[in-house]
Amino acid sequence: MSIIIKPIITEKMTAMGEKLNRYGFIVQRNANKLQIKKAIEDLYGVQIRGVNTLVIPGKTKSRYTKRGYMSGQTSAYKKAIVTLKEGETIDFYSNI
Repeated sequence: MSIIIKPIITEKMTAMGEKLNRYGFIVQRNANKLQIKKAIEDLYGVQIRGVNTLVIPGKTKSRYTKRGYMSGQTSAYKKAIVTLKEGETIDFYSNI
């Protein structure tokens, strides 16, 4: 199974990619920075300057329905933000 689950494509991450040359990915929880760096370099063919990781905890969600109060929790995930070297870019929309 691949270490990289999916790229994060939001307004904030797109702006970071254009201005700061930083891109976000959702990765497996047990992956370390060296594995993430190697996987992204192999997948996209770019050179990476640095990798920052953070674990996002699950959020508690609740709502009221006809049957009463329902509560649950979203899944926790690990996010990796990679900084590319100067002149390198990743185009997520090229293979759509």
